[in-house]
Amino acid sequence: MCIITSMITPMTVDALALAVTMAVASGLIGCFAVMRKMSLAADPLSHVALPGIGIALALRIDPIFGAAALLFFGALLVWALEQRTRAATETMIGIVFAAALAIGSMTTSGEELIDALFGTRSALRTSEVIFGLVGAVIVIVFIVSQRDSLIVMLVSPEVARTAGINVSRLNLLYLEAFALTIALGLRYLGVLLMGALIIVPAATAKGLARNLTGMLYTSASIAVLATLIGTCAAVWLHRLSGPLIVMTATGIFLLSLARKPT
Repeated sequence: MCIITSMITPMTVDALALAVTMAVASGLIGCFAVMRKMSLAADPLSHVALPGIGIALALRIDPIFGAAALLFFGALLVWALEQRTRAATETMIGIVFAAALAIGSMTTSGEELIDALFGTRSALRTSEVIFGLVGAVIVIVFIVSQRDSLIVMLVSPEVARTAGINVSRLNLLYLEAFALTIALGLRYLGVLLMGALIIVPAATAKGLARNLTGMLYTSASIAVLATLIGTCAAVWLHRLSGPLIVMTATGIFLLSLARKPT
């Protein structure tokens, strides 16, 4: 109890609410990333935020908005290239990632680069809270409302088209929701670690749940639990929360392996 109390003191209620909603969005979006075999795509795509952070710092605006803008553009570019070349999504993300990483390394440096890579403990701005809460709600509503269409598209794009689903548009919307989720967690986990909070809880839930609904609930719960424990431990140990959140999520994944398969 004393650890929880010590966490609430430096963390405002807004920050705690933002962390929880970000974790829920990460857990939900991650389930479809795992089923789409995009597990390795989350980390490269998150690096697209680096140039945006550098540009935002140069223009003296909030880095989160620069990161979000570049992530949205990166997702749109990946979608456009995928449509034009018919190459796999992971291939297009890899190409965009390489270019973004090169540009980002030139536009950020020193302490700014460390904060971008691993997250920061600086105080939340009101604009960040509003953007984070609204963005998380958008991602959650999208996954819940489009769940059935996403499942049909995963099973067979041809069947989805026959059922009247605009597969191309839905794929774009998913990639943009994926990019938005990455933007939401950059403050806590940074460019290097945000992908882990999207993928690890979903991978854990896939091995524990019996159906998709159970997987979604389990993934979101694991993401929230890892975020709360990691953030609490970070305050107690005076460390960055990102590495501890990822270590917690990974620990839960390893513990889940002890469960006997049914």
